[in-house]
Amino acid sequence: MTLYQTLPGLSLKNPIMPASGCFGFGKEFTQFYNLSALGAVIMKAATGEKRFGNGTPRVAETSSGMLNAIGLQNPGVDSIIKDEIPFLQEYDMPIIANVAGSTVEEYVQVAEKISHHVNALELNISCPNVKEGGVQFGTDPLLAEEVTKKVVEASVVPVYVKLSPNVTDIVSMAKAVQAGGAHGLTMINTLTGMRIDPATRKPIISNLTGGLSGAAIKPVAIRMIHQVYKEVDLPIIGMGGIETAEDVIEFLLAGASAVAIGSANFKNPLICKEIIDELPGTLKKFGFHSIEEVIGGAHHEPSRAGVFRT
Repeated sequence: MTLYQTLPGLSLKNPIMPASGCFGFGKEFTQFYNLSALGAVIMKAATGEKRFGNGTPRVAETSSGMLNAIGLQNPGVDSIIKDEIPFLQEYDMPIIANVAGSTVEEYVQVAEKISHHVNALELNISCPNVKEGGVQFGTDPLLAEEVTKKVVEASVVPVYVKLSPNVTDIVSMAKAVQAGGAHGLTMINTLTGMRIDPATRKPIISNLTGGLSGAAIKPVAIRMIHQVYKEVDLPIIGMGGIETAEDVIEFLLAGASAVAIGSANFKNPLICKEIIDELPGTLKKFGFHSIEEVIGGAHHEPSRAGVFRT
């Protein structure tokens, strides 16, 4: 069974990696398994300066997922380069740095510094642009194209842009970052949600709203990946509610070339390793012999009997 996959800047021994923000910088998970088993790792977001994030409470469970409003808490790009990346470099896996910021200049500053120490960047455009009155880079095609172009110019490694689902037309956003020179996409980021405590009559999260992740958003992620795969010629790393090896296959069939696992790491810190171990058998169960054979399989024309042609 062939699980190897090659994407811009990334040689993956398997298509499984932890998503940014749900794995920290990996140290805590080394007590459960050898990180070299992973296809790659996407680090927690890096910003120009240290950020303490939002006030608490900033996490809330939902019936089929979780809300979070962490606020990009991180020690800053210089500290990450000095104290976090060397640890991850001890393991046999590509490292993807998540780059965030409040201005185009901050994105460029972080990308210039950190791209010399990793294999690829994940550009987190679900951030408010303080110079544009708080409009998110990820909801405005012109802003998305601009920041993508500037980061691609500043980076010495390929740039994957993380698309926000909180838009009317996900394809126009994908086309915008492709026009900006993106080498790939990661999708989807969290959906905006809220919970209210009936006892206090107030939102549970101090930030009022948070990002909804987990099983609840899986159908949205698959739909958006399926749409983008048809319209944009960029590799996709899919994410959003993956909890099983069958979920992985569903994302690949929609058009993803690899996947990232997020919230499930909080419920089961072994989830990435377990899915890696289960994937060959699950692929065989459905008649596949390689990852390449699965990617985009849901886009084949159906026969009159309703069975997809291969």
